[in-house]
Amino acid sequence: MQRTAVNPWEWSLKLGYNQAETIEGISRHLICAGQTAVDAEGNPQHPGDMRGQISLALDNLEAVLAKADMGLRNVVRLGVYATDVDEALKNFDLLGMRFGPIQCAPPMTLLGVTRLAIPSLLFEIEATAAA
Repeated sequence: MQRTAVNPWEWSLKLGYNQAETIEGISRHLICAGQTAVDAEGNPQHPGDMRGQISLALDNLEAVLAKADMGLRNVVRLGVYATDVDEALKNFDLLGMRFGPIQCAPPMTLLGVTRLAIPSLLFEIEATAAA
């Protein structure tokens, strides 16, 4: 798979994402449902703790990717939903710690929502991956 960043402006690079990417030579495409801070039985974890929820949601995303023989390096698009955008942004270093070392900056959208499917959840991340 060949990824080529498309950035008519560079401001998004400081925030850890590209404006767009062209993806060539893929043989598999994975569309992940939104991942949240739930345990293996689907029970919400870390109530009221945005940082804890982001960390567990990322763990869960990595588990889904691994089950498909992929990893964060394969992520080509992220959709992020947060009940408190400012609080989520304060903790976006968690995304940087995972995507930065592998030099992956997939296009991303962050949306503020009034609530998620389970009221105690604060953060949800969905991904599209390719290999």
